Amino acid sequence: MDLKDLENLIRTRHSIRKWQDKPVPEDMLLKAIELATWAPSGGNQQNWRFYVVTSKETINAIADAVQASANLMASWPEAAKFGDAFERSRQTSAFFRSAPAVITIAASKYQSNADLLLEAREKVDPRAHQMREWRTSPDSKIQSTSSAVAFLLLILHQMGLGGVWMTGPMQVRGEIEKILNVKPGFELVTFIPVGYPAEKPESRGRKPVSEVTEVIK
Repeated sequence: MDLKDLENLIRTRHSIRKWQDKPVPEDMLLKAIELATWAPSGGNQQNWRFYVVTSKETINAIADAVQASANLMASWPEAAKFGDAFERSRQTSAFFRSAPAVITIAASKYQSNADLLLEAREKVDPRAHQMREWRTSPDSKIQSTSSAVAFLLLILHQMGLGGVWMTGPMQVRGEIEKILNVKPGFELVTFIPVGYPAEKPESRGRKPVSEVTEVIK
């Protein structure tokens, strides 16, 4: 693959929210994950665990939990100030129910030697406390998992599959972890419904590089 091919792959990937009623072969999903694990991770710990869900019963159970939480939020008086926009969001919060598969990623906490040193030192040193605060604000497990997701979405696209990276289900993270029997010490970070696309979204474009970049010489 040359740069032009890679550019085309990146530019043509879109978030897919409608899928064909067609199962996705398990070996395709496992291959996509295998390649995604070559993404960088904090300290090369690879402290992630992937859960592939193809059981319609399990997907429905997760969708029910997400929908219930959205309904609860809509019942709060504070929701009124968000008007129709929140109501539309509530109605579509469990749209992934129709996905043939879901890939979730859980990760365990990783602390480097520097993290441990700062943690020990911060009790008596305000400077160490500040350093640790700055160092840990970009959560290592979030960074590692995010890099794997970026790889994964491109790989799925190359395979002719479509997915969408969701954050909404995280509001019932604990319930999903129980449904999936996530291992102790791991926290669910990512939720991606996957399938053969039944839509072709128009590109929304991107902000120009000049608007989002500063070159410091």
